[in-house]
Amino acid sequence: MTRRYLLSGRVQGVGFRYFALQAAVRLGVVGWVRNCPDGTVEAVAQGSEEALQSFRRHLQQGPSWSKVRHIDETSAEPGTFTAFNIER
Repeated sequence: MTRRYLLSGRVQGVGFRYFALQAAVRLGVVGWVRNCPDGTVEAVAQGSEEALQSFRRHLQQGPSWSKVRHIDETSAEPGTFTAFNIER
């Protein structure tokens, strides 16, 4: 199963992407995260339904300095992910 998350709030930066990477590895999720020009962060993740729900909870919590206001979640087409990549 593949999901796309669009996060708004205080989420830009390398620290948030690194936080997402650590959570993904721990939960067995693969995909990518990138900063968007409009200040949002986009994450596309693939894994079991349980792993994706846990990943969403981790994204919502974020690192201590972040403040996620909203997560827009949609289905995404399966990709050819081999590892969780951090993209700028």
